[in-house]
Amino acid sequence: MKKILIIAIALMTSVTYTSAQAKIKFDKTTHNFGKFEESEKQHATFTFTNTGNQPLVINQVMASCGCTNVKYEKKPVAPGQSGKIEVTYDGEGKFPGYVKKNITVRSNADGAETVRLYIEGEMD
Repeated sequence: MKKILIIAIALMTSVTYTSAQAKIKFDKTTHNFGKFEESEKQHATFTFTNTGNQPLVINQVMASCGCTNVKYEKKPVAPGQSGKIEVTYDGEGKFPGYVKKNITVRSNADGAETVRLYIEGEMD
């Protein structure tokens, strides 16, 4: 009888643990700037929502190159709340043509610990 009780408690604990997690959902994962001049800095905002039931923590946001800068809030995002990642692309001194850069977002989100965001466009 004790074994059954212990197994039941362990099972309930594991079910509770796996259902209590942060989840991240972005409104979009790609932003297209369209055509733009080399001298014009381009800005994009990626908005996300914590659709889980635990606080979401963005651990790190990294751009694929030095021409792309990112800015984000480092405080935990409560369940049901939203946050944003602001991206700026500076093409000054870069070759004209099609541009596609990625931004890697690392968080404590269940099933999406790493998400890639993309910016793209045609620089003249």
